[in-house]
Amino acid sequence: MSSEDLDEVIEDEIAPDGNRVLGGRAKAVVEHVTRAIADEPDAVEVDVVERRDEVMLLVHAAKSDMGRLIGKRGRVVQALRQLTRAAGAAEGIKASVDIVE
Repeated sequence: MSSEDLDEVIEDEIAPDGNRVLGGRAKAVVEHVTRAIADEPDAVEVDVVERRDEVMLLVHAAKSDMGRLIGKRGRVVQALRQLTRAAGAAEGIKASVDIVE
C-alpha cells in the first residue's frame, strides 16, 4: 500500500466536525493487513477502544482465518502489533492490537 493510498483511507476516518478519529491511521493499517491475509476479508472487522491517548484495536474475523492472523508461533500477530505501534506513534498515541473471536 503506497502512502497515497493510505492517506485516502485515513481521509475516510475524519469525523464530520473535521477532527481526526483517534487511532485512524493505526486502524487503517490493521484493516488493510488483516484483510489482505484473511481468506474471508469481508468478515474482518476492527473495533476501536479508546482510553485517553491510548487505542486498543480488536480484530474480529472468521474462525477459519484465526490461524492465519495469528501465524506460526504468533509471528504474524506480533508483526501486526509492531506495525500498529509504529502507526500509533506516527499519530502520537500508544496503539495495540488483539485478535478476538
